[in-house]
Parts: sequence; structure tokens; C-alpha cells
Amino acid sequence: MAATPAPPQAPPKPTWDPRKPQAPYPWLRPTIRIRLTLLYGGMFLIAGILLLSIIYLLAAQAINTGNQPLFKIVNFEKLQVSSPSCPAINTTSLPLSDFNDAIAHCVDQQRQGALDNLLSRSLLALLGLAVIAFAFGYAMAGRVLSPLGRITRTARAVAGSDLSRRIELDGPDDELKELADTFDEMLERLQRAFTAQQRFVGNASHELRTPLAINRTLLEVHLSDPNAPVELQQLGKTLLATNERSEQLVEGLLLLARSDNQIVERKPVDLAEVATQAIDQVHAEAEAKGVRIAGGERKPVVVQGNGVLLERIALNLVQNAVRYNVAEQGWVEVATEAEHGQAVLTVTNTGPVVPAYEIDNLFEPFRRLRTERTGSDKGVGLGLSIVRSVARAHGGHIVAQPREGGGLVMRVTLPL
Repeated sequence: MAATPAPPQAPPKPTWDPRKPQAPYPWLRPTIRIRLTLLYGGMFLIAGILLLSIIYLLAAQAINTGNQPLFKIVNFEKLQVSSPSCPAINTTSLPLSDFNDAIAHCVDQQRQGALDNLLSRSLLALLGLAVIAFAFGYAMAGRVLSPLGRITRTARAVAGSDLSRRIELDGPDDELKELADTFDEMLERLQRAFTAQQRFVGNASHELRTPLAINRTLLEVHLSDPNAPVELQQLGKTLLATNERSEQLVEGLLLLARSDNQIVERKPVDLAEVATQAIDQVHAEAEAKGVRIAGGERKPVVVQGNGVLLERIALNLVQNAVRYNVAEQGWVEVATEAEHGQAVLTVTNTGPVVPAYEIDNLFEPFRRLRTERTGSDKGVGLGLSIVRSVARAHGGHIVAQPREGGGLVMRVTLPL
């Protein structure tokens, strides 16, 4: 017996999510608080520099730097002068004019030294006050922006399907309170609309399933009659298949509507076990189509989520991989692993060549690639839409890549 050819290697697995670009230095993110702090501190620095310049000019003008000396010695007979800072006047051997010039030069040096001392001390004081101003500006910006932080936290809670949360901002009737009140009104409308949608889904589930179940029962009863004509039995089988397809469509639509929301109640679910159960359910169909399910490595990976919906992800992916495969030597490989702190379910299969520009269309409801993917026995066109919706509800995402030689590589990434 000839050995079964090993499945070709899948393309390299992406290690990043292109929909969530990461900043190289998150701590350098220019938040509004940082920008307001820089604005406050910068304005204080500019005002301080201007004030220091004005004070320096006024002080220089007040002490008459560079003007004529305030006094002149006309006779220094028996005059003895001593100055440690002006050694040029410590002697009386100088002529009177040179002595007066030395005194004037010494006075100018003292005035200039006083101005330099004033400037250096003022710059040090300005530097210290600038640090205090930046810290005070950071604290004040945080206090001013605290309502925005409250709005952001409420928005994140709403993103987790907790539409009952409200901001209820207290304080003066300013722009921030107006924004918070407008956001609360929007949440109230969203909650009413979401409640109405849930009620509609529940009613539609009952109203649509009941007549389809009755039709299926009646058809099965008529088909169980051994005396029924062959034409009637053939018609009953056709109607039964059509009814079954309608039931699948209704179930898919209802599941798609429910899975568009975040999962509130989560339990530990082993992704490898979910994948194994999906393979067991599709194994008979794979054998009937001559598709081999290769032995992919399924490592235990526990995620928090809804077990039924996660099983639907694996089942839909494996079913699609089996149904949209090649007629000869087709194979499907299912693998689970933990990668970069996330759980990854990978389903790789042979099949027709899929252009890269058609990948996004596969995830749209009722949007399919070509006629070979739209046969009446291959589903209702909601499988990948449900997979993407359930993955998003669990905080994850799905990425599809064309496989070299035909087929697809589906990677579902879920947070651990």
C-alpha cells in the first residue's frame, strides 16, 4: 500500500494582530493630561522668563550700570583705603586721577557682580518654580479631566454589554456634564433597543421554530407510510430536505444574533477538547467525502467562555474545511496551542485556490466565493459569520489566509 503523502506545511503564523497596532513606547502616548500639563508648564516658563528679563533690566537701570561714579576724591592726603575685592586701590602711590578711575572700575565690577548674582539666583528660583508648576499643572489637569475618565470607564463597561451602567456625573453644569448627560441618554436608548432586540429574537425563535417543527413531523409521518406512492415519497423527501435547510437557516440566524454580544457568564473551556469533539462530529462526513483529518497537535489550552459557542466555532470551521475541499487526497489539520499569552485554534485544509482579495467576503452573511462553495448541500452561508461573531463576543478574532496550493488557513485567537 502506498504511503499517504504528508500534508504540506501551512504558511507562517502571524504573531501580531493587524487590527490592533501597538505603540513602540506606550508611556510616551500624548494623552490630553500630558498635553495640558505641558501647556500649563510652558506658559508658566514663558511668563517667568519675561518677568525675569523685565526685573533684570529694571535692576540694571536702577543701579546705573556703566554711568559716571557717584563720588570723586579730590585730595587723598593721609587717606588710607583697603579693599580685598579691589586690590588696585590698596596703595596711595597712584596719581589722583588713576586712583579715581580704579575706584570707578571697582564700583562697576561690584554692580555687575550684583546683577549676575541676581540673574543666577532668579534662574534657579525659576527652575524650581517650573518643576512645581508642572507638578501642579499635572494634578490640576487630572482633576479637570476626571469626568472624562469616568465617562471612559463607563464606556468600557458598556462595551462589555453592561448597558445598565450610567455616568450620572455631578458638579457644575458645564460642557463635561453636558457630555456625560448626553452619553447617559444615548445609553438609555441603546438599552431599550437592545432589550427590544432580545425580545424579538426570543419571539422569532418560537414563532419560526414551531411551524418548521410541525412541518417536519407531518412529513416524517407521511414518509413512514409504506403504502404511500413513490412519487409522494420522493416529494416528501425533497420537502423534508428543504424544511431541514430552513431550520438550519433559522438556527444560524438566531445564533448569529445572540453571539453578536459579549459573553457575560464565562466558564473554563479546554480548546483542545472542543476541537476534538468537533472532529468527532464531522468524522463521518469526512470519510464519506474522502477527506482525511490529519493529526494536528492539539495542546490543552483553557480559555474562559461559553462552551457551546466555542464548540460552534470549531464545528463550523472543521465542517467548512471538509465540505469545501478537493475530491482527491484532501486533508484537514486541526491544531490548538498557547501563543504569546493567547489561545490559538488553527484549521488548515486543502481545497480550491482562494484569491487574497476574496478573504473578507467569506465572513459576510450569505456571501460566498464561487459556485463550488454555494451548493445546496453545503450549508446556508452563515458558518464563518457565526465564527467571527462568536470570536468577537469572547474578545478574540479570526484571521484567514490563502494556503499555497489551494485551501485556507483559519486562525482563531482568544484571550486566556
